[in-house]
Amino acid sequence: MSPEPPHLRPVPGPSAAATAAAGDQSPGTPWDGVTRPRSRGGNARFLTDVIVELGLVPRDRVDAAIDAARSGGVTPEAVLLERGELDQVALSRAVAERHGLDHLDLTAFAVDMGAANLINNAAARRYDAVPVAFLGERALLVAMADPANVLALDDIALMTGYDVRPVVASREDISALVSRLTRLDDVVASTADEAAEEDAEIVDLRESADEAPVIKLVNQIIAQAAEQGASDIHMAPEGSGMRVRFRIDGVLNDTTTVPRRMVSGVISRVKIMAELDIAEKRLPQDGRVGLSIDGRHIDLRVVTLPSVHGEGAVMRILDKNAVVMELDKLGMLETERLRFERAYRQAYGAVLVTGPTGSGKSTSLYAALGDLNNPEKNIITIEDPVEYEVSGITQVQVNQRAGLTFANGLRSMMRADPDVIMVGEIRDREAAQIAIEAALTGHLVLSTLHTNDAPTAITRLIEMGIEPFLVASAIDCVVGQRLARTLCQHCKRRTILSAEILRDSGFPARADIEAYDPVGCSRCGGSGYKGRIGLYEVMTVNEEMRKLIINRASADEIAATAVRAGMRRLREDGLEKVRQGRTSISEVARVTGTGVSDEY
Repeated sequence: MSPEPPHLRPVPGPSAAATAAAGDQSPGTPWDGVTRPRSRGGNARFLTDVIVELGLVPRDRVDAAIDAARSGGVTPEAVLLERGELDQVALSRAVAERHGLDHLDLTAFAVDMGAANLINNAAARRYDAVPVAFLGERALLVAMADPANVLALDDIALMTGYDVRPVVASREDISALVSRLTRLDDVVASTADEAAEEDAEIVDLRESADEAPVIKLVNQIIAQAAEQGASDIHMAPEGSGMRVRFRIDGVLNDTTTVPRRMVSGVISRVKIMAELDIAEKRLPQDGRVGLSIDGRHIDLRVVTLPSVHGEGAVMRILDKNAVVMELDKLGMLETERLRFERAYRQAYGAVLVTGPTGSGKSTSLYAALGDLNNPEKNIITIEDPVEYEVSGITQVQVNQRAGLTFANGLRSMMRADPDVIMVGEIRDREAAQIAIEAALTGHLVLSTLHTNDAPTAITRLIEMGIEPFLVASAIDCVVGQRLARTLCQHCKRRTILSAEILRDSGFPARADIEAYDPVGCSRCGGSGYKGRIGLYEVMTVNEEMRKLIINRASADEIAATAVRAGMRRLREDGLEKVRQGRTSISEVARVTGTGVSDEY
C-alpha cells in the first residue's frame, strides 16, 4: 500500500505558531472556528459508526438509515440528511473525526481573501473546497466537504502552487462562502454610465474580471471593506507578501494577506483606478476614484506610500449614506447639544470643533450645516477634500497645484455674499486670520482645528499669531471630541467599577458604578464592540474667559473657568456613557489617553 500523500496528513490547526500561541487545546474545543478531532485515526471506521460515537444520531436510527440506503441506492448519510436527523454541520464534524482532521466553522473563521482568491469560483464549486488561510510561505489551508477527494487536492495544489493542508467544513458553509466571494466581486460596478456620475475619475472595475485575478481580488477587498463598514483600507508590503487591514470603528484589523507574486499587480491596479502614475514608485501620490457598490455610490481617496519593503497604499472610504447627519444620533448629551446648537444658530461668530484626525470633527460640522441648510441662507464651504456632497450648499475643493488654498478660497468666498462659511481645517496663520475676521464682520464661521481638547484651541490660535483680543471677540464656542466604540448589545457583560480605581485612573467618581465589559460574539466579530459614539466637551466662551484670553492665560486656567461655568470634560462625558451602558471604561480610557487597568 502506498504511503499516505503528504497533503492528506493530519495537521494540528491553522498554523503551528498560532496553535502554540493559543495554548494546549483539548479535543473538541473550538478555536477561531476550528474544532480538534478526538482521535487521529485513519479511514478504518465507517462514517456511520463515527456518527453514533459522536452522539449525533442513535444507533437504531442509523441502522434503519443503512437498511433504507441499501434499497434506495444512496448513502446512509444522505438518508439521515433527508430525514432531518442529521444536518450538514454535524455530518462535516463526523467526516473530520473519521479522517482525523480538524473541523472548521466558516461562520466563525476569518477567511483570508488573498487565499480564497487563488482558485476561481467555478473550481471551488466543482470541488466543494475553498482555500481559507496561508500557513507560512508555502502551505495553504483548504476547507473541504470531502477530504478523501485526492484529485481535488492535487488540482488545487497545481492551480495555486502551494502545499495543500485540508480541513473539513460543511458543504452548506462552503457553498455560502463561494456565493459571497462571487457577490463581493460582482457588486463593485462602474458608475461611469450613470448620468449623474459623468466623471472621468470613475473607472470600470469589471473589465476582464474573470481573466484578471488581480482585478477580482481588488474588487473583493473593496467590497468586503464596504460591507463591514470600514473607514480605511491599509495595504502594507512585507517580506512574504502584502498585509491588508481594515480600520473598523477606529481600530485596525488584519483581513487578508496578498501573495508576493500579486503585490505589484494589486498596487498597480489601485493606481490605475485612481489615475496615478504607475511608473512612479519612489514618491507618494494621491488621487480618488468613484465606485458603485451594491447600488450605492462611494468615493475612495487613495494615497500611495513607498516603504523599505515596496510600495503600499491607503484607501479612505467615503460613504455619504453611512454618515450620521443628525446631532441627536451622534451621541451628544442634551446639555452639550443645546450649547452647541445655541452657538451655531447665531447670526455671526466662530464655532470650532477640535480633536485628532479621525475623531469625527467633519461629521459634527456637517450635522450643524444640515440643521442650518435652508433656502434663506447662502452656505459656502472650502474643504480638502470635499468628503460628502450636500445639496443646497456651495462646496469648494482646495487645489494646491492650481493655487487654490484655504486662504485664497476664503478671500474669494468673502466676496460671494455668504451667510455661513465652513472651513474644513484651519492649518496656518493666514487662514486663521481670515476666518476670525469673517466671524467679526457678520458671518457665521464653522471650522476644525487639531488640538487635544477645547481650551487648547484658544491658545493654539494665539500661538499661530492671531491677536488675543481678536480671538476673544470672535470665538463663541469650541467643541472637543473623540470617537469611542460602542458595546455590542448582544454580548456585553455587567460589572461593577470601583470608585477608588476610577479616581486613581483620572475619572471623577464618588461611588462605585454599574457598567458593562466587552465580551465578543459572532455578531461583533469577536471584538465586543459594534459601532461608535462621540465623546464631547462643549466650551461656551463667556465674559470671564474673554478676559483670560486677552491676558494670554494658559489653557489650564481657561479650562478651569469653563468647568466652573458648567463644561463637562471628555472623561466625564465618557464616564456618563459608561454608566448608560453604551461603551466601556477601557474604551473611554483608550480614546482620552488615560491609563486604566483591564482589571477592575
